[in-house]
Amino acid sequence: MATFIDRAVLHITGGDGGNGCASIKREKFKPLAGPDGANGGDGGNVILEVSRNVTTLMDFHHLPHRRAESGGFGKGDFREGTKGADLVLQVPEGTVVRDKQGVFLADLVGEGTQFVAARGGKGGLGNAALASSKRKAPGFALLGEPGEERSLVLEMKSIADVALVGFPSAGKSSLIAAMSAARPKIADYPFTTLTPNLGVVEQEQFRFTMADVPGLIPGASEGKGLGLDFLRHIERCHVIVHVLDAATMEADRNPVHDLELIENELRTYAERLDSESSRLGLPPLMERPTVIVLNKVDMPDGSDMADMVREELAERGFPVLEVSALTRKGLRELALTLGALVEKQRKETPETERDERPTITLTPEDTDSSDFTITPEEFEGQLVYRIRGDKPERWVRQTAFANDEAVGYLADRLNRLGIEDELFKKGAKAGDTVVIGPGEDAVVFDWEPTMVTGAEFLGQRGTDMRLEERTRPTRQEKREVRRVRVQERMDRLGAMEAERKSGHWSDPARDD
Repeated sequence: MATFIDRAVLHITGGDGGNGCASIKREKFKPLAGPDGANGGDGGNVILEVSRNVTTLMDFHHLPHRRAESGGFGKGDFREGTKGADLVLQVPEGTVVRDKQGVFLADLVGEGTQFVAARGGKGGLGNAALASSKRKAPGFALLGEPGEERSLVLEMKSIADVALVGFPSAGKSSLIAAMSAARPKIADYPFTTLTPNLGVVEQEQFRFTMADVPGLIPGASEGKGLGLDFLRHIERCHVIVHVLDAATMEADRNPVHDLELIENELRTYAERLDSESSRLGLPPLMERPTVIVLNKVDMPDGSDMADMVREELAERGFPVLEVSALTRKGLRELALTLGALVEKQRKETPETERDERPTITLTPEDTDSSDFTITPEEFEGQLVYRIRGDKPERWVRQTAFANDEAVGYLADRLNRLGIEDELFKKGAKAGDTVVIGPGEDAVVFDWEPTMVTGAEFLGQRGTDMRLEERTRPTRQEKREVRRVRVQERMDRLGAMEAERKSGHWSDPARDD
């Protein structure tokens, strides 16, 4: 089973905010002493933090779904809900964060650097915070907002000064083992190295890191072999070292041909890399200092091959060194050459790219704004007006629709934002369907533009007179009904008296 993972998809969710509390303070001799419902606690954030103790993204490969702690509910007597704890996920240095669409979000370099990957939801306001001069005892509170959900792609890019590139079994791992304390797996078959190896080289006054890129073959930049998975590990290096096998057993290969093939793969890959190199303050990949190393010259065939191709390789303008990882021939000269090149590149690298950069926390910009859009569209077979905007959608999420007073409060907020005026401009009429939010999760309601707004129309706590179905008659209506009934009765009695006087009625006693 592979123990090195340098790319992972992470599904994260910030903690939900706690609901606010609707409570009325009770005291002796003062049963209604005013609202005392407190706010809910904010949900915790999901934070990515650089740690040099982490060298792989394996944890996220096996556990890709992570969620921060939710905030606590508000309580009466002004007791606010507890804030949810942040979930801090440690990532290797050099981790690049992108969203699912490939949009760059953060480049995490430097011990302790943090990136707020998913925000926790805000806690809902309690009725104490919602009270005003007109709404003195609100019978509702706001719900907590759900935490932000995101799917991120994490890519680890080794922070190495020197990158070793070359064909499989060219001796890259052997060089790292001979020049540093790293102990990679070494064998005489291709693709022995399945993961990048990183070692620290110390030679006199120089100290630098060296990494190899396993599995480079022709077509690696297009996905062949293992090269495409690990080419990203050379993107931040200062110096490129071409390790050429001078004693290869394959008849159709030679160091010059190998160099041309690997350079072609790097050139193809570099076309997608130039923009990132510019952002990091690094020169384009193909313009970085390059050293050519002829390895395995301790073997007779290797020594003869080195004599044959030395001048042809030198014509390219790069230093050409002959080394042997087995006998350690030429390793000191190689280390000094690489150390000098790395030191020169470090001086030319922008200050922000050095290891001593300050620890920072990267937080995505807050997108909350008063802007909104209203778009007529077809929804479930009928014309609707869809409202999109940070504030309207957030207010909908905070509303407890089982509470009429809370729904009325939402209507007031939307009206003050100017949504009703904009609906008029779009041609909406009374009874038209309005939806707030995206997709099928939107809140759907019938628009009533003539609805009056304001706290002066409130009824009992938890109710709103504008939303009630008023089936009970008012006092004036009752009086009018009684007057009509009395008048009808008096009219009937008058008609009966007129008939009696006209002689239409007879006296039974007299007739007997």
